[in-house]
Amino acid sequence: MINNSKRYRFFLGSFLITLLLYVDRVCISSAKESISGDLQLTDTQMGWVLSAFALGYALFQVPGGALGDKYGVRKVMTTIMVLWSVFTSLTGVAWSYVSMLFFRFIFGAGEAGAFPNISRAAFSWVPTKERGLFQGINFSGSRLGAAFALPLVAYLIDVWGWRNIFYFFGAIGIAFALLFFMFFRNKPEEHKGLSTTEKNYIVKNRQQEEEKKGGDLTLSTILKSKNVILAMIQYIGSNFIFFFMLTWLFPYIKEKYQLTLVATGFYAMLPLLAGAVGNWVSGFMVDAIYRKGKWKLSRQLPATIGFVLVVIGILTSLYMTTALGAVLCLSVAIFGADMTLSPSWSFCMDIGEENSGKVSGMMNMAGNIGSFTTALAFPYLQKWTGANEPFFYVAAILGFIAIFCWYFMEPSKTLNNA
Repeated sequence: MINNSKRYRFFLGSFLITLLLYVDRVCISSAKESISGDLQLTDTQMGWVLSAFALGYALFQVPGGALGDKYGVRKVMTTIMVLWSVFTSLTGVAWSYVSMLFFRFIFGAGEAGAFPNISRAAFSWVPTKERGLFQGINFSGSRLGAAFALPLVAYLIDVWGWRNIFYFFGAIGIAFALLFFMFFRNKPEEHKGLSTTEKNYIVKNRQQEEEKKGGDLTLSTILKSKNVILAMIQYIGSNFIFFFMLTWLFPYIKEKYQLTLVATGFYAMLPLLAGAVGNWVSGFMVDAIYRKGKWKLSRQLPATIGFVLVVIGILTSLYMTTALGAVLCLSVAIFGADMTLSPSWSFCMDIGEENSGKVSGMMNMAGNIGSFTTALAFPYLQKWTGANEPFFYVAAILGFIAIFCWYFMEPSKTLNNA
């Protein structure tokens, strides 16, 4: 191990980007009541607004990842950050239901390539035995960003109004994009700030000493892989319950337990904090098991434990009679859901290699189709059945299916050698 390794600045930069990404994404949950009041939107219309983001996000995952594979992460990621920041700001301009749908769809499309490009960059920058740690740190940033945004945005809405918070966070995003372009390089070999010793260490310990030209694999080839299909299915189970936490948990507990805006924000942040811890625990497990020479188990065990906790947390939450009890049970579910992220994204890097952006984009596309469904399923199931329980039963079933997917996934079977 290299002491005082400067590559960990890449870990920090990725953490900060995902933190901002989720701050921007979760703003609308805290602002839901104000937006629906101003624009006179029903709950089902608001469900379509929330799902518009997820649809745009899902559809542009693979193109965003493929662009990073082909043209380099530095240029593509900078463009992505600028786009999502501009459309974060434009959310504050929305004057009607249709305009809000359009801005949220394009905002989702703008954010779409972020995680696939981070994954592609990690393939070049992160030694294989540190992938779990990197992914744990990376995704914990998204959870912490969302967690602290909920009460912060709730407070800012009271002070500034809901439109101004979108302008504010959009401006911060532009600043982040400029800093990223200034300091990031596609490969450690291109970074003048790294010592020759550290560059050699990274190149020697990453998955391939010399990367192939990205874009060798077609989408049809990728979709013929059993590994990819299983990764996509299990990621739907993870995203289905997590997206509920980002979108409907805040208004759900506020209305059900008659809480104030700020108090709801503090309750709603608890599952997200649990998710951050779940990422750290899982990242540690992935690397610790991998170092023992058990490659498949290092991906399979944390993910399986995670989905078991998802099912347990969701089902027990239905028996709670207080806001705190329900939120704590859902925190167990999100702790588990986030335990699945490090093995999932490490798995995409394992099998995708130099096509990691495209493969992870495919998995994340499927997961966000789950998110799209979540945003609509909650209000519509509630409307059709008159109860909240059916939504949670569906989430538990998806978690159960994901457990079986992991039993058949093989990280050593790369797409180039399939």
